Amino acid sequence: MNHALSATVQAILARVALSIQQHPKRLAAAVGTVLLCGGGGAFAVANLAPDPSDMPVRQILQSVEPVAAALSDDTDQPILRLYRHETVRSSDSADSLLKRLGIADPAAAAFLRNDPRVRQAVWGRAGRVVSAEATDGHALLRLTARWSADDAEQFQRLVVEKTPTGFVSSVQAAPTTVSSRLASGSIQSSLLAATDDANIPESVANQIAEIFSSQIDFRRSLRKGDRFSVVYETIEADGEMLRAGRVLSAEFVNDGKSMQAMWYQPAGQKGGYFTLEGKGLNTAYLSSPVEFSRVSSGFSNRFHPVLQQWRMHLGTDFAAPQGTPVRTVGDGVVEFAGVQNGYGNVVFVRHRDSHTTVYAHLSKINVARGQKVEQGQNVGLVGRTGWATGPHLHFEFRVNGVQQDPMVMARQSESAQLSAAARPAFDRLAASTRIQLQTANQSVLASAD
Repeated sequence: MNHALSATVQAILARVALSIQQHPKRLAAAVGTVLLCGGGGAFAVANLAPDPSDMPVRQILQSVEPVAAALSDDTDQPILRLYRHETVRSSDSADSLLKRLGIADPAAAAFLRNDPRVRQAVWGRAGRVVSAEATDGHALLRLTARWSADDAEQFQRLVVEKTPTGFVSSVQAAPTTVSSRLASGSIQSSLLAATDDANIPESVANQIAEIFSSQIDFRRSLRKGDRFSVVYETIEADGEMLRAGRVLSAEFVNDGKSMQAMWYQPAGQKGGYFTLEGKGLNTAYLSSPVEFSRVSSGFSNRFHPVLQQWRMHLGTDFAAPQGTPVRTVGDGVVEFAGVQNGYGNVVFVRHRDSHTTVYAHLSKINVARGQKVEQGQNVGLVGRTGWATGPHLHFEFRVNGVQQDPMVMARQSESAQLSAAARPAFDRLAASTRIQLQTANQSVLASAD
């Protein structure tokens, strides 16, 4: 009996297998129908579940610990720390600086007032950047100040730290790093105002004006809507900028005319600024011995304010505040440094080709007779000594002892030229500079839109 049943089952399975081979699509449809019906059955069962609104509700009340407390390890060490940066002002005291830093800590203020390292490094050092780390209760944990000389490759770091026994201070030395920044802006009133709006340091603005001084009269030729782009070095300490360095490249669009420049220094030679086509922009003489000053009296006939008579003014007067740095307009040797008649404190610098420049009415002389000076080097400070009714610089340019118009002499002076050997390296640098300036130019146009 069992044997007969087994034979029957085998016959049925054989027929099913043959049917699957002959009609696979019919079998797939049949399986899908079964699954669909199964799904519908499941759906029907699900719909028979109780209504959530009929289910019992239980309310649980439990106090929740604040996040800060939950993170605490039951020690006095704070979890949240606050960081802030400020620039030291000449009038700053411990209390005023800490207040701007958002710190209320009498013990820290007392330490900063009395510590000799802090007194030497911070108070009266306007412009130095100070960073502070504080607790969420506004107590000082750490204060750091960084500074360096203009030509130094190292910086000094003052650190004031809170310890279990009180505050301690130390001064450390570390190497500076050099980086570069790209910035751009648009003229609305003046170059200085535009660079301020773009957070560009004043020293960079001065360099831009100097680079293009032979092509643009920044006192009279600027137009609203003129734009500029600049790439400049930054001297940094611990990732923070100490000061701006040299302008590496720049573009200025004045009244629709684009002018580009970049710094290039061939190996073993003196560097200078060139157009991207290779034309030198550095002339033998600067157009002004005082950065960003105003010409109060040009090379012309005028009524003398002291002598009270009309006479030829054989120089150019630059209006500037007392103590403004004065620079030599070209390389040379100091021929005279001292007091002379109506000039007051005066410096004479002898250049090549029988050229001499004169810097008068100085409040202080910073060079000595016989000293060699380079273009742009400080020779003194603006004052009102001699025949002067107010602080200003009287500047003369003499050729064989005869006064000439300084502005004309600056424009006519020759510029540096590239050698054939330096040309390949220059062209490679110019190609990358074009890309940088194009990127900066697109950013200023986008911001204008």
